[in-house]
Amino acid sequence: MKRNNIIKSILFASTIVLGVSCTNLEEEVLDGVVVGNSSGGTVNSASLLTKAYEGLREFQGQGQMFALDEMSTDALVGPTRGGDWDDNATWRQIHTHTWAPDHNEVRGAWNSLLSNVYNCNLVVENGTAAEVAQARFLRAFYYYNVVDLFGQAPYREAGSSLESDPKVWTRQEATAYVISELEAIVGTLPARVAGDASIANKDAANFLLAKLYLNKGVFNAANPAGPYVFDAADMTKVVSYVNAINSSLSSDYWDNFKPDNNTSPEILFSSKNLRGGQGGGIQSRWRMGMHYNQTPDGWNGFATVAEYYNKFNPNDRRIKNADAAIITAFGNPVGFQVGQMYKPGGTTALKDRNGNPLFFTPALTLITSGATLETAGIRSQKYIPDAANLGTPENDYEFMRYSDALLMKAEAILRGGTGTNDLTKFALLISRTNVAGTIPTTLDAIYEERGKELWYEGWRRNDMIRFGKFLAARGLKPYVSADRYALFPIPADALFNANLKQNPGY
Repeated sequence: MKRNNIIKSILFASTIVLGVSCTNLEEEVLDGVVVGNSSGGTVNSASLLTKAYEGLREFQGQGQMFALDEMSTDALVGPTRGGDWDDNATWRQIHTHTWAPDHNEVRGAWNSLLSNVYNCNLVVENGTAAEVAQARFLRAFYYYNVVDLFGQAPYREAGSSLESDPKVWTRQEATAYVISELEAIVGTLPARVAGDASIANKDAANFLLAKLYLNKGVFNAANPAGPYVFDAADMTKVVSYVNAINSSLSSDYWDNFKPDNNTSPEILFSSKNLRGGQGGGIQSRWRMGMHYNQTPDGWNGFATVAEYYNKFNPNDRRIKNADAAIITAFGNPVGFQVGQMYKPGGTTALKDRNGNPLFFTPALTLITSGATLETAGIRSQKYIPDAANLGTPENDYEFMRYSDALLMKAEAILRGGTGTNDLTKFALLISRTNVAGTIPTTLDAIYEERGKELWYEGWRRNDMIRFGKFLAARGLKPYVSADRYALFPIPADALFNANLKQNPGY
């Protein structure tokens, strides 16, 4: 299965050309659009807010933001398999840092994020106080991703003509804006609802503020590729915002990814999916790499890079959930899959479509062929498949977890922030892996632990950049990338806005 964003990009190009409206640093309404209907009826702000939330589902697919955040790293790769999965080298270009301003997934991510900023603005203009607070949080989240991926961010001043080009914030200005927005609304957001983290809440805002201050040295750097300076005062802010989160860890890592993961106490913000009903493409998290003959059947595409897999102890529960119910339903552990694959029950060996043993191997090349066409590469399942409905499952898609917050705090303290780690919570974080370990006490140890705890949750690129490792040579990219690849290019179509300037080097 392959993504095709061409139609979506064409339909949305006019929106980007006109520019995405937003609010200025004084939080004025900037969009000149009058939202309403010709019959004079009132605006349904609740419906507009629902649409702003629905935009979060676009993170659940295998492309766009997910691909840019994970496939550009040392973890995930999309090899060409014979005549399949090439897609004009779309996936290989992301992994090998050879993308260009016309790359379809880069364009898709830009369009998605900024169209959702626009949807949030409609709520800000028309909603109740409670709706506006939620929309401002969502807008801050979408803008955070624009800042992280692209650097600069377009906005429109109050009363400006829709025929004029939107203005553009620098990366530093956009960072300051997002921080100011969140700090202005965090006290007005509701407390997180037990059993439903899909509603904007105080814990999520505190988490995002911690993430912003942790990365502020990156976002404010003269060169996006570094070097970075992490101010001690910013690191202390990270500590304070993490301390403000009212949460706890689940005793089982996989509680965060099971079909009823809404019950996990450590998920701070999520996108709701309903079994057999409305939701996003979270099935991609178990189908994108699995073979056609497995249960659930997959698309035999993406794979985990062996050097990333080798960072884990093979018995680490975070990559190997072999609970009896999972083996009964699917035949193989959930997590990373390597070796012989089995039918449900776990005893009857599977074969590929040519009748050969379905045996996944760590060895992988960017272009595969021959006998290993269907078996090369370690496969992954980040979420436990919902056996009751594999296509439209119940699993909510999580964006923010408390374990991430604890690791951010530990990193901030090591970077000069004032505070103390909660050793009891860290002990649980380690013990639930089922592998003996120690509390990380160095930045290198924090980096390694983040890679294991948060695999395929959309943070790997962000982490690698902050730790100065993103551009380095690695297994399937045996060269140092140019500095320009620390940011993605502004899509070629968006440059019709004369105020947007292409990121350096493209």
